Amino acid sequence: MKEMKEMKKIKRMEMTKTFLSFLSFLSFFSFFSCGTQEKYFLTQGEIFKTTTHIKYQYHRDLGKELFARLDSFDLSLNPFNSYSIIYKVNHNEAVEVDDWFIAVFNRAKEISEMTGGVYDITCAPLVNLWGFGFEKSDEVTPYLIDSLKQFVGYQKVRLEGRKVIKADPRLQLNASSIAKGYACDVLAELLESYGITDYMVEIGGEIHAKGKNPEGEYWQIEILKPIDDATGTKQESYEVVQLADYSLATSGNYRNFYIKDGKKYAHTINPLTGYPVEGNILSASVMYPDCMTADACATAFMALGLEKACALAEQFPGMDYLFIYAEENGNLLEKRRK
Repeated sequence: MKEMKEMKKIKRMEMTKTFLSFLSFLSFFSFFSCGTQEKYFLTQGEIFKTTTHIKYQYHRDLGKELFARLDSFDLSLNPFNSYSIIYKVNHNEAVEVDDWFIAVFNRAKEISEMTGGVYDITCAPLVNLWGFGFEKSDEVTPYLIDSLKQFVGYQKVRLEGRKVIKADPRLQLNASSIAKGYACDVLAELLESYGITDYMVEIGGEIHAKGKNPEGEYWQIEILKPIDDATGTKQESYEVVQLADYSLATSGNYRNFYIKDGKKYAHTINPLTGYPVEGNILSASVMYPDCMTADACATAFMALGLEKACALAEQFPGMDYLFIYAEENGNLLEKRRK
């Protein structure tokens, strides 16, 4: 009888230990779950003299990691950074290029070939000649343009391994029309390496998005109406598009332009002529899986004009676009593929 009582006592003690262990597990699980609960974070910064916004769903803030990746990218392809690879290439310093530089260079060259040289990242001297905002337009002469065109042209530069070989040491590269889009892809790749499936990366208006926004919907991206406004203060929505596992890049001549002798000149320079583009597209929005291609094509389409732009887009399966252009009376028309 005494042995039976002892047995029951031992069983009660074991049950109590089990119950306490279970409570301890629940407490730990509850603490761990709360500590790793996912929410949306917003990281903001600057690269290429423009702003960046990164929104993503995760259980902790990745701002430090994202800024570090942006800083590294800046040291590769920012032409304004005297420590960057592209700056050193432009100033003929001995330097080996990195994988980011190679990816941008090769893609830019492909699109240059597809456009017959209308898109060309070697046209920096011509862009500099006209000046940002065309403040130097009165100084531009046919002689100056012809002299600069001698060392402008994507055929005059190539890669040999990790070395940039120029046909003329005066040749310079400016990848701003493609590098911002690629930076979006690079940050998206970093986010996905953490297993993140809901995010939006925006750099200077170029966007790479995946999954859902904080409201549980696909990312809603606004395309502005192309209104002549060099001040950039007038903004009117033209359309809101949904992005999911896609990129969006928009290029337009309606904000950066000047008027001389009653004629409007756009900020996009045609490297074949050396003069600002006089195309009929006011705004080109391009949707494509990778933002690097979307970014470069948006610029190329502006330079090509409507008919040639539509033809080039056919060479990119899965590419959607919205081209906004104007009739002679000023009425806005559109051409799209979606």
